[in-house]
Amino acid sequence: MSTELPGVAELEAQEARLVLSHFTHDDAWALGSLLVGLARGRHAPVAIDIRRGAQQLFHCALPGSTADNTAWIDRKRRVVERYGAASLLVGARFRAKGTTFEESSRLDPNLYAAHGGSFPIAVEGAGIIGAATVSGLPQAEDHALVVEALERLRS
Repeated sequence: MSTELPGVAELEAQEARLVLSHFTHDDAWALGSLLVGLARGRHAPVAIDIRRGAQQLFHCALPGSTADNTAWIDRKRRVVERYGAASLLVGARFRAKGTTFEESSRLDPNLYAAHGGSFPIAVEGAGIIGAATVSGLPQAEDHALVVEALERLRS
């Protein structure tokens, strides 16, 4: 996987493409299982979290991950919930304006992190209903892992 950060247009295209027709508890399990399988195949020391609204539907901490990864999950997910966009996209939009999320958002960095790895779960006709989040790799790789699993879930 590439560690190069994608641009705003590419990230917006991913979000537009990865809208699901539905998202049930079984879909959360399928997505979480896909993420676990991809991560295990790469020996990735990640934690994985899937939420629908305030309800955690899936969580897994793979070998090598730590409690710090869970804290990062919470910070990245809050960005998705607040901005309605992937955490990496939010950070990219700030960078495109010549600033950073940390400098310009006025949000507590202990609670919010616009780093890659949290992606909105959007459903046709409903909008964003949750988030899938990965933490443990460089931010571009965390993001790419979630995108890959969502693409597989849709196919």
